[in-house]
Amino acid sequence: MRVSGLIRLLALVFALVATWLFLRSYMNLSKKTIRLPRWLGLAPKKTEVEKTKCGLSKPCPANFFAFKISSGAANVVGPTLCFENEMIMSPVKNNVGRGLNIALVNGSTGHLLRKDSFDMYSGDVKLLVKFLVEIPEGMLVLVASYDDPGTKMNDEIRKLFTNLGSSYATQLGFRDSWVFLGAKDIKSKSPFEQFLKNNPDTNKYEGWPELLEMEGCVPQKVF
Repeated sequence: MRVSGLIRLLALVFALVATWLFLRSYMNLSKKTIRLPRWLGLAPKKTEVEKTKCGLSKPCPANFFAFKISSGAANVVGPTLCFENEMIMSPVKNNVGRGLNIALVNGSTGHLLRKDSFDMYSGDVKLLVKFLVEIPEGMLVLVASYDDPGTKMNDEIRKLFTNLGSSYATQLGFRDSWVFLGAKDIKSKSPFEQFLKNNPDTNKYEGWPELLEMEGCVPQKVF
């Protein structure tokens, strides 16, 4: 066999082997999912969602306290009071009650002082008056209604809440929804308050308005 013929034969064999290796490699790749970042030698970036205190829609600035207050839903689901990522009162903690649920928090340190619920239907009027009168200086007052907050609320209680910065305490009545954050001896009306009147024409639930949810950032020693 001539040398030129041998070279052509070897070239043909090489071409066939190269084609077979290419097809084999292609078939193996076609059975796998190629992820572009890994193929390029780059690690995929992880999208981290920033966690906020009390699940707020955005974090609070420095020297501000985060809070979220939800009223009860009809007489079925109780209210929640969260402050600086601490769930102070909630149905899960089993420490809420029909009427008004109130927590006192130190406006400088953010520490919880006291929490309690007052049944305004059966008549915890005297207990609530005593509670409100004895609120120490510098306290933030978080309030959430549940079922019926206003049936037996008297003028004295309404005035005490008004002195804490409420704009709606004088209107609060049977089965109204109310959430509020005020303070002892506030010099103006609180910007943190929501109120919804019990109205058969607009109620979301049969006999009750819809629940209210309020979140925000309150500065330390703001009042």
